[in-house]
Amino acid sequence: MKLLIARPMTAAVEERARAEFDTEFRSSTLPMSPDEMRRALSEFDVVVPTLGDQFSAEIFAEVPEPRCKLLANFGVGYNHIDVAAAQAAGVQVTNTPGAVTDATADIAMTLLLMTARRAGEGERLVRSGKWQGWHPTQMLGHHVTGKRVGIVGMGRIGQAIAWRCHFGFGMDVAYQSRSPKEVEFPAENILNLEELAAAVDFLVLAVPGGAETHHLINAQVLEAMKPSGILINIARGEVVDEAALIAALLSGQIAGAGLDVYEFEPTVPQALCDMENVTLLPHLGTATEEVRTDMGNMALDNVAAFAEGRLLPNPV
Repeated sequence: MKLLIARPMTAAVEERARAEFDTEFRSSTLPMSPDEMRRALSEFDVVVPTLGDQFSAEIFAEVPEPRCKLLANFGVGYNHIDVAAAQAAGVQVTNTPGAVTDATADIAMTLLLMTARRAGEGERLVRSGKWQGWHPTQMLGHHVTGKRVGIVGMGRIGQAIAWRCHFGFGMDVAYQSRSPKEVEFPAENILNLEELAAAVDFLVLAVPGGAETHHLINAQVLEAMKPSGILINIARGEVVDEAALIAALLSGQIAGAGLDVYEFEPTVPQALCDMENVTLLPHLGTATEEVRTDMGNMALDNVAAFAEGRLLPNPV
């Protein structure tokens, strides 16, 4: 069975893949081109794609009878794959849920704290050599402990963020989700997104990408936030109308934003780069050796199950 893995992986994952399958690795860290995706579908039995590899309906239409029968996605998000088109072409799709939960929640807290306490701005000040020493009104930020956080999307990752906020910082939790959740701490389900935005100090996005959540955070939601409110996005970039966010930040409509993802990633608007009240990370949500290895092994578990004719562990 021929396996194509679309990006370099950790050493442990590469070793396992080569030992168990006839594996080819792409050496590039960039998304696959249309030609590469057509070749992947035509020449391999299984492909392990990841974020940015746009397996669209058009790509499947150009390879009507693919040799590939499984896209074992590396990552929990799979909005870059047209699942309906894949299934229509006889291609199953899996992902890697669970492995990413804690690491992504940790990055959400990193962004929340860095933005509230102006940590990125402070580090730049120290590195510039312009810091003149401590004084009582130096770089006053926003207190986090005891504040109210709103979680948009209360799945595994949303709940992990809420848990950290409540038990780590004594925060009051509100959330919006498609259905009420049973959690081990007090949490208010607020169905209207604008009402949630108006009621919290920090609005944290933890929803999947895709058509249903495209520009979920628009000008109206941003207008509803408090002037002291801070937006945190660890979901997908296109969940936020980036132009509306820039306008809200420039006008002082909201106090700041912490972003790990971007609407047109990897392009980041210069306007965001120029703002001191915005924390920008290069999509680090799952970027630890342990987590990326766990993700790779989960993808390979799906490949192994497929090769052995077993039920797939993580179908989407």
